[in-house]
Amino acid sequence: MLTQALLAMLLALVVSLLLTPVVRKLAIKINAMDTPGERKVHLKVMPRLGGLAVYASFAIVVLLISPHNMALAGLLLGGLLIVLLGLVDDTRGLPAKVKLAGQTVAALAVVPFGIQISFVTNPLSDGMVYLGLLAIPVTVFWIIAVTNAVNLIDGLDGLAGGVTVIAALTIAAVAWQQGVFDGGLNSLFEVAVLALILAGAVLGFLRYNFYPAKIFLGDTGSMFLGYCLAVLSIMSATKSAAAIPVFIPIIILGIPLLDTFFAIVRRRCNKRPIFKADKEHMHHRLMAIGLSHRRTVLVIYGISIFMGASAYLLNMITTDRAILVLAVLSIIIIIGANKIGITGYQSSPTRKEVKVKRLKG
Repeated sequence: MLTQALLAMLLALVVSLLLTPVVRKLAIKINAMDTPGERKVHLKVMPRLGGLAVYASFAIVVLLISPHNMALAGLLLGGLLIVLLGLVDDTRGLPAKVKLAGQTVAALAVVPFGIQISFVTNPLSDGMVYLGLLAIPVTVFWIIAVTNAVNLIDGLDGLAGGVTVIAALTIAAVAWQQGVFDGGLNSLFEVAVLALILAGAVLGFLRYNFYPAKIFLGDTGSMFLGYCLAVLSIMSATKSAAAIPVFIPIIILGIPLLDTFFAIVRRRCNKRPIFKADKEHMHHRLMAIGLSHRRTVLVIYGISIFMGASAYLLNMITTDRAILVLAVLSIIIIIGANKIGITGYQSSPTRKEVKVKRLKG
């Protein structure tokens, strides 16, 4: 079964390698281009429908390999809705409120197919807290949060794609481990296979998206990646006979979620609108302290791998020990975030910023 899963991942990679150049030509033909701007790092106009190639590769291989069921239909339908929303935004532009409304519809689309957060684990015991009427709002909130979190970190070549690959591989590992623990539960193996197919589709795209990129994900891709990760994490958690602790999916998706959280805190503290973009995200701050484009992406990859490994290991130890490790991990994250300045409380400017200020003066 593992061999088949890896072959599915390889097939998705090959399909993505073949489709991405085709989508690039399409983006140029219909003028779906990303122009340089104040918040953007790239200096030339770039095609930005890359997410269409990722979704198509994912959907083709899933339909060919995975057994058809309600959950799979919900994932593909919701993914299609979020891709269509991204396509309109990439080609015509959409107001933030319209995008949020579209994301809400896409998030609700999976609920009738049995994909929802019906319970969460109690971190203080081995029991579960059933959400009841809150299940649907919590599900929608989680999907929208992760969708926008991945969308926000899509600021450097290969960043969102690489972080997604690491998160998808971690989801696959946790689901596979839990499937074995639950006595070979096929539904969890299915989640692992879906996550591996997603990783393969994104890896094929990264051939053209890693620095220097030839095509961008666009909102089409970044929103789909976040959406797919959110739904897969729900499927992984709810299909397990032994409840997966609530903090595991949060750690797996730690980089985009933390960057979004700190952005909200930073903007609130500075009395700026929460949805107003800035250049204080993690990748911006790492470049401000002197890292190159490529090194910044690789550093965030490294942090993502650390978070993914932590999530996998935390799923193997007892809850009380996991909480202790999580507390230490949280302290390290807060100190590191404050050090590079993404919390909004950077004590002093970096050497590079001082030098730039002097040159301008």
